[in-house]
Amino acid sequence: MNCPRCGTENSAGRKFCGECGAGLLQACPACGSAIEPGTKFCGECGTALTEAAAPRAGAAPPAAAAAPAAERRLVSVLFADLVGFTTLSEGRDSDDVRELLSRYFETTR
Repeated sequence: MNCPRCGTENSAGRKFCGECGAGLLQACPACGSAIEPGTKFCGECGTALTEAAAPRAGAAPPAAAAAPAAERRLVSVLFADLVGFTTLSEGRDSDDVRELLSRYFETTR
């Protein structure tokens, strides 16, 4: 693999140039996985690597990407009221109550 900075031929598998120390592999701007030169899409997350989006080898990683202002998600929420739980737990040891709840959550799962 030729170094993009100085053009020195480097053996396969190297991460940095033996002559100038420049990084030989790029990092995906989305997930940070190593990207080989000439690749159009990240092999880990599938992000398109355009000339503008892909960092140059040896360049410092970009600053944190701007987070979206809002994100919509579809979620399901289950609320369960354990009738008599407070009275039951007041008279028991905390470890016993934890064990009881662990069994309950395992059953409901």
